Amino acid sequence: MKTLLPMYAVCAMLTGIGATYAQDTVVVPAARPNAIVIQPEQKTVIREYVHKNPVASINVLGLELNLGSKVPETVTLYEVPDTRYRYTVIDDRTVLVDPETHEIVEVLN
Repeated sequence: MKTLLPMYAVCAMLTGIGATYAQDTVVVPAARPNAIVIQPEQKTVIREYVHKNPVASINVLGLELNLGSKVPETVTLYEVPDTRYRYTVIDDRTVLVDPETHEIVEVLN
């Protein structure tokens, strides 16, 4: 029993050290395949345009405002000059939508 006590102490110390290192681990979510990346400069232009051209907010039951979520085709999409995307406001949040797939590509606010 006396010989096992030092081994238990060493195991306890190693477990504590391992836990300390585990706290430094950062998990980064993987990028979605085919994810659309909008450059910061383009986001700024889009935000300014949307701010100057507000539209009424609508409610779409059951729609989660996540990247890749599909907006129903009955939702009116508004043009943003010099970009292929359209925007609308759902639940007081402005979203950019790909007009071909109706997928949300960016949630602006």
